[in-house]
Amino acid sequence: MAIIDRTTRLQWRRLFRRRRRKVEAFGQQADDHIERLLIRRINRLVSVRRFLFSWVILFAMITVVGVLQIRALSDYYLALQPVAGGVYSEGMVGSFTNANPIYATAGADNAVSRLVFSGLFKYDDQNRLVSDLAEKYELNAAETRYVVTLRKDVRWHDGQIFDADDVVFTYQSIQNIDAKSSLFASWQGIKVSRQDSYVISFDLPNPLSSFPYALTNGIVPKHILGEIPPSQLRSAPFNSSPVGTGPFRWSSIEVTGKNASDRKQRITLAAYQDYHLGAPKLAGITLRTFRDENDLIKSLQAKEIIGVAGLESLPASLNAADYQMYNTPLTSAVMVFMNNSRETLKDVRVRKALVTSVNQRQLISKLSSPAQVVDSPLLKGQLGYDSQLVQPGFDLARANAFLDQAGWRMGPGGIRQKAGKPLKLAFRSQDTANYVAASRYLQSAWRQAGIDLEVKYYSTEELQTSIIAGHDYDMLLYGISIGVDPDVFAYWHSSQASTTSLGRLNLSEYRSTAADQALEAGRTRSDPVLRAIKYRPFLEAWRNDAPALALYQPNYFYLTRDRVYGFSSAGLNSGADRFNNAHNWMIRKEKQAVQE
Repeated sequence: MAIIDRTTRLQWRRLFRRRRRKVEAFGQQADDHIERLLIRRINRLVSVRRFLFSWVILFAMITVVGVLQIRALSDYYLALQPVAGGVYSEGMVGSFTNANPIYATAGADNAVSRLVFSGLFKYDDQNRLVSDLAEKYELNAAETRYVVTLRKDVRWHDGQIFDADDVVFTYQSIQNIDAKSSLFASWQGIKVSRQDSYVISFDLPNPLSSFPYALTNGIVPKHILGEIPPSQLRSAPFNSSPVGTGPFRWSSIEVTGKNASDRKQRITLAAYQDYHLGAPKLAGITLRTFRDENDLIKSLQAKEIIGVAGLESLPASLNAADYQMYNTPLTSAVMVFMNNSRETLKDVRVRKALVTSVNQRQLISKLSSPAQVVDSPLLKGQLGYDSQLVQPGFDLARANAFLDQAGWRMGPGGIRQKAGKPLKLAFRSQDTANYVAASRYLQSAWRQAGIDLEVKYYSTEELQTSIIAGHDYDMLLYGISIGVDPDVFAYWHSSQASTTSLGRLNLSEYRSTAADQALEAGRTRSDPVLRAIKYRPFLEAWRNDAPALALYQPNYFYLTRDRVYGFSSAGLNSGADRFNNAHNWMIRKEKQAVQE
């Protein structure tokens, strides 16, 4: 081991002492820095803690107020707005059997047909005729040829191209008596020809001003039905699984119930995204059928469906505040048609007595839904209507005078008699609430004039097949669809009263040479002023001959649980017309920015 001398040890001691003094000095310096830079500042921070706390509270308050203000402003600038999507469901009483537009007549059939198929023309929300599958039509100088140009952007739901061949096939099928279409009578004598792939001509035997309104029925596909014999078209599988060009395409049908008395149907339609007027805003529509109104209302209350079609008014079991109600005027008239061929009603004085013994406004007050008075074979506001040529109003004294002149004297029990025979008439009506209410009022009103009624009510189907088909009645309470155009030839021309006429829609069996000539002249003029002039003799004859008692113009009542955005119309020609703009309906709502 090396020996360390005394000098070296002294040097190490001095070095150690110097390093210790440096460490002590550094520690003191660190203490001074901590004191100055941390402790003293902490003390100052404590001294301003109240000031800092106040700022924190103020910042929190500003934040809360800002959030509340933003939420308040969002309610101002954002609102629930209708948006696309959702499936609309509707219920109705009846059953679905045939969607083919050349056969569809009942409520459910017409509803499906209107949604699946398109016509050359359609009605807009103002009940005006507008283009659909057609772009336009042109009329020649003789007013006997209509040349229709088709759209070129239309495809069937199966992707096939729509063209003139489909249109010609549809109308030639209607004209074929073997096809047994309900439209057969209105298309006789009209030649339908293909000019090219997108142009068709319709050649009429005589001018017919109302012809464009006949071009609203649905068109069917030739590529599917063209090989089927006309006699088998009514029973073709296509009719219950259709392919059209309308806004909604067929999806499925579900049938429940063990027998006819409790059978229900659910028809599902999906939005057709390639629809030529724009993709529907709804994702689909479901139509449900019920056997009676009670089941229909229960389904509505259970929120299984959104809308209800076919009711006359709001049922007593429903609270009006919980539903949206739409009342749209129908271009129809409810009348009492007097069978002019029946012995008692051949006398115009009896018919005039029946007219003047009824107070229409009192009758309308008995109905469960709003209606307007009808006093002419034409509707108020319609081309040709003349307020100076209307049926006479209520005048019981005048009614009694007419009956006295006709030899009907008041007998025992307040019933008039003639040659020992009581003045009793067979009165037939539908078994709906409004028709029953109107029938009871008429029975009471005519009883005051000494006229007895034998009243019987029928379902719609029974009335059509058992009563109207054979004109088996003295008087019939019934509604007729007049439409936008005033051509009422089918209801009042003598040719339509014959048992050999197709449809036999002259329900009064009214025959008048003056009326016939006026009806023929009015329907062959296109100038509105001239048409109105030509109809005057018909209105005069109708008023003087009193073939029927005009009562009221009904409304179409539509009920929904929630608002259906886009459902609006100034008028409807039939119940199925409610779907004229169904591709624009919306039922969903989301918050959207308010548009200034």
